[in-house]
Amino acid sequence: MLYIGVDLGTSAAKLLLMDENGKIHKIVSKEYPLYFPHPGWSEQDPKDWFTQSMEGIRELTAECDKSQIAGISFGGQMHGLVALDKNDEVIRPAILWNDGRTEKETDYLNQVIGKEKLSEYTANIAFAGFTAPKILWMKENEPENFARIAKIMLPKDYLAYRLSGVHCTDYSDASGMLLLDVKNKCWSKEMMEICSVTEEQLPKLYESYEVVGTLKPEIAAELGLSENVKVVAGAGDNAAAAVGTGTVGDGMCNISLGTSGTIFISSKTFGVDEHNALHSFDHADGYYHLMGCMLSAASCNKWWMDEILKTAEYSKEQEAITKLGENNVFYLPYLMGERSPHNDPKARAAFIGMSMDTTREEMTQAVLEGVAFGLRDSLEVAKSLGIRIERTKICGGGAKSPLWKKIIANVMNLKVDVIESEEGPGYGGAILAAVGCGEFASVEEAAQKLVKVVDTVEPDAELAAKYEERYQKFRKIYPAVKGLFRELA
Repeated sequence: MLYIGVDLGTSAAKLLLMDENGKIHKIVSKEYPLYFPHPGWSEQDPKDWFTQSMEGIRELTAECDKSQIAGISFGGQMHGLVALDKNDEVIRPAILWNDGRTEKETDYLNQVIGKEKLSEYTANIAFAGFTAPKILWMKENEPENFARIAKIMLPKDYLAYRLSGVHCTDYSDASGMLLLDVKNKCWSKEMMEICSVTEEQLPKLYESYEVVGTLKPEIAAELGLSENVKVVAGAGDNAAAAVGTGTVGDGMCNISLGTSGTIFISSKTFGVDEHNALHSFDHADGYYHLMGCMLSAASCNKWWMDEILKTAEYSKEQEAITKLGENNVFYLPYLMGERSPHNDPKARAAFIGMSMDTTREEMTQAVLEGVAFGLRDSLEVAKSLGIRIERTKICGGGAKSPLWKKIIANVMNLKVDVIESEEGPGYGGAILAAVGCGEFASVEEAAQKLVKVVDTVEPDAELAAKYEERYQKFRKIYPAVKGLFRELA
């Protein structure tokens, strides 16, 4: 049988077709626009996601035996606010995960409601990107639109709804709304009250591998697929990527170098760090995970290459970088503010340590190292909880760089396992579809059978020691300039 995985990203929908043995038959990517109506705002039109995904499915399945397609599932950008009216029409453009307009609402939740209460209700505190602050912003700034809300959804769930007609979400994605009681897997009555929404306005909750419905007849006809194709709930992009890299079960780790960067640690037991520096979310395997998320990861390198160096030769720029662990230039990777562990939307990117003999290569190296150091910040929080990690999987566009993988391995002092398929959320979505269709008994079983490690980047003791010294300097920079960011803003 064949399974479709849809990775609904920030810049494009990436769709893949996988068989029951985990082999990828075809990959299709369909881009859509991103809008910045004001500085710090970030929006998309949900209809663009649907239109491009439908086009992508048609292209993906054009040459295969369509009768073999059994299920479709998703990995999607998290936290985005999709608001539908009573006719299921989109009320306004979706406010995305990397939108920074909700500082006032985030402060209200953290300072007035209080972080302790939020953590008690949801296992998390408020971050500017989360959905609940966006709901409060809409209530305050667009009261007429707010009054029209009949359903609140997340980006990938809008796709699932358009395909199946079911208003649904899964526990992993819902964990990032600040509306879910993560520990008990139900909507938080207290948070609904705080945000002035009702349970009827929220989608039905599913495990990521559960079937929510089948293709609507008109959708099936349009795509040339059977009406029996199952639509499976799917997961937030990071949880889906973790499934796609086999980061399920207890004590597994995955690092994602996508537009944003994450360090993801799976666990069979629920846990929260005392400062809520890491997100405590439900996982797509039915259990839990801790996650540190930085808002700019591979996007830092993209910005540096595209906007500053004006080159598309990414790998060529890295060829001359040979002196690892000896760079005196440091880079703070906060192009769009930062989430874990600083929770500071006003933080910005910065270079420090340049001199007259600083080279282009050293600054490029600093960008790669700065992202690695930023991820190390979250690893340190996990270590403080007694979690011991010796190795990690890696995925995302940045993972295609051998140099960056080597830097990650040595900055983190972890063995970095490279897997056969680095397709992350899309591959995870296809695996969830296969589990939902009964191909495997559990997500863990599917991951064990389908995810294959093909290479391991080992840390070098001498280089790791050099990076340890560099990291201890890096971690002093943000506290030193934190106050300045507020003044500059």
